[in-house]
Amino acid sequence: MPSLTPLHETYCKWDRTPPSQADLLEGLAQLVTMRFSDVVHDLIQNIQRELLISIFGMSEQRSQKFHKIPSIAKLYQFSYETFFNYGNYLLAPVLRSIIEKFPKLHDKPLTPSLHFLVGALNGVLGDYLLEQHSPMALPMVVYDHYGAVQKGELTGRITLLVHGLCMNHLDWTTRKYGGIGEKLLAQRDHNTMLYLNYNTGRRISANGRSLSNTLEDLVRRNPDITSIDLIGHSMGGLVSRSALFYGKQNVYSWMHRVENLVCLGSPHHGAVLERLGFSLQRNLRHIPLGKIFGHIANIRSNGILDLRYGSVRDDDWEHNNIRIGLIDDNRKPAPLPSHINTYLVAGTIEFPHRKNRTRQAIGDYLVSVKSALGEHPNVRYQLKVPEAHKAIFYGINHFDIHHHPLVAEQIVHWFYPNAEDLKRTQIHEFMMDLNSIEGIALT
Repeated sequence: MPSLTPLHETYCKWDRTPPSQADLLEGLAQLVTMRFSDVVHDLIQNIQRELLISIFGMSEQRSQKFHKIPSIAKLYQFSYETFFNYGNYLLAPVLRSIIEKFPKLHDKPLTPSLHFLVGALNGVLGDYLLEQHSPMALPMVVYDHYGAVQKGELTGRITLLVHGLCMNHLDWTTRKYGGIGEKLLAQRDHNTMLYLNYNTGRRISANGRSLSNTLEDLVRRNPDITSIDLIGHSMGGLVSRSALFYGKQNVYSWMHRVENLVCLGSPHHGAVLERLGFSLQRNLRHIPLGKIFGHIANIRSNGILDLRYGSVRDDDWEHNNIRIGLIDDNRKPAPLPSHINTYLVAGTIEFPHRKNRTRQAIGDYLVSVKSALGEHPNVRYQLKVPEAHKAIFYGINHFDIHHHPLVAEQIVHWFYPNAEDLKRTQIHEFMMDLNSIEGIALT
């Protein structure tokens, strides 16, 4: 019998396995046939209304009456049905015929390229896919270091890497560099690298609750796990913070095993890009046809909206139904647990010793340095992390920071401050053992 989802957590599907290639095709077929009642339908109406107001000079009241004229209503319905039928009678049958012709697609996992596609779609439309129970709506799944779903027994120290918006669990490495996981594995401290994959279009707090539940389940099934390190990139850092917040609220046992939290370019006080998008929405409505672009920009997931100020709690958003309009920073504090070592990494396109106000504000293109380092003029929002636990990397942008060699070196230094001394001791002991063996051989 499937377990019940906790209060406030968005329901996805009973089957928590990752989507197959057949699931992807079916999900795309559903996507082109969905009536998008909350997205396209409202968008078309809003665009038509703005055209009447801006070009023909109608008032808001007259434009509403115009839409109610029977002939106009029929024309509108015809255009909408044409759009709907195009996907329903052309694209969807083609996609579903491929599934029927190649039934083995049900057993084929997504390729790296398809993971990229599904991750991006979930980032932009993930909350809508979830609402429609689309097979493309990603469940929260833990993968091992080799890209397979984690199934074996876990012991000792584990490190969980949590990706950012529109990304996936494979984005921690490149063709040239093995990434942070590979660097930590090289320490040979009985590390186990795990990688989270999840729907980044969901609310950050919903994903935080799911991650907290996932870690609790992981610890219950693997009681020999001794310690947990969390490394989050961008949104992944906020999801990790949210998981810690709800793990503490629920008095979960996994919380006592967490030693380190690392956030790489995480918008703890909001992302520049989301606030820029919000500002454009707010200001475009003052120019002719500007509202149309504002409505188009509004087709973005709740996960993206949460990046405006870095919301990690349910009560940051659950009583606020506004998507377009004036929204103040009304977050509630989410302090970090005192027993955890928290490390914050910021990237910037600035160059050292060459200050540029524009580049300083842009930060790594998406997140400012101050936001990534948890610094805020309001003391209630400050993360209060020691300066020794902060690092700024110059000339590194948001899309490179999570697999850059210098960042990996910094994390190793934080996790293993005595690593060099340990290596020297091991070499010395090895030489002593070698000398003793040689001495025995000589006698």
